[in-house]
Amino acid sequence: MSETIARAASSAPVPILGGLSAVAERYDLILCDVWGVLHDGTRAHMGAGEALIRFRTLPEDGRRRRVILVSNAPRPWAGVRTILDGYGVPREAYDAILTSGDLTRRLIAEHPGERIHHLGPERDATIFDGLDIRLVAAGEADRVVCTGLFDDTTETAEDYRETLAGFRARDVPMICANPDLVVEREKKLIPCAGLIAQAYAEIGGAVTYAGKPYRPVYEAALAMAAELDGGSAPDVARVLAVGDALRTDIAGAAAYGIPNLLVARGIHAEELGVLAEHDTLGEVSEWLARQEVRPDAVIERLVW
Repeated sequence: MSETIARAASSAPVPILGGLSAVAERYDLILCDVWGVLHDGTRAHMGAGEALIRFRTLPEDGRRRRVILVSNAPRPWAGVRTILDGYGVPREAYDAILTSGDLTRRLIAEHPGERIHHLGPERDATIFDGLDIRLVAAGEADRVVCTGLFDDTTETAEDYRETLAGFRARDVPMICANPDLVVEREKKLIPCAGLIAQAYAEIGGAVTYAGKPYRPVYEAALAMAAELDGGSAPDVARVLAVGDALRTDIAGAAAYGIPNLLVARGIHAEELGVLAEHDTLGEVSEWLARQEVRPDAVIERLVW
């Protein structure tokens, strides 16, 4: 199968790439997902970091090759960088980081002095640092910011039904600081804030989502790329979005018109038959035909 990425008709087969090198030279900017692509929640995927380093060192084609990590992590970018350092992801693999936590902070800042309830674990509390707000109990809140489940190893969205009903009764709007429904951690799927936000929306709650797949995150990422080079952002045809989630990474990029690459060994690994290390990626067309959105190409792991 030809190793190219093209905006093909929906009936055309989706190419499976052996490595990023097959298409890298046609792009100036990679918007790369983090969890599921660069690491699995405990350790780095070293081949992915190496692939991004090699992309960044390709000869320029009118502008420098850039990598911006775009993460739905519900914390500011500096905290994500610290986590990546701990996992062993080399800083040479990227130019900048943009998180849903950063976008959430911008949304909160639009309502100075507001009473905010933090629905989520204490580890995400840095999202509020330096903002002009008051953190209050659920019953006093003007707005709720959901960063995740308190215990994502045992809880589900069902555990929050009563809390959400209380917010809905008072028409309290929610900011979802991580639109992901699940992420992969050591080959297990872990629930995220997106599940709670989804449950709130289902009972009529007003939810604003910060992060992928929504348009503002791509606008912010392209603005960041322009700032890095002191000029304009690259044409979207020269941008490649890489991620492991159809619902967020691929759907968001496709809606914005950005070419995209699905990493199979992520949250869809079990569906695609590559959960075990010895598994190899086979035919994906039947699985893709059942999905609401198709990637422009698939790669088993992000490697060069």
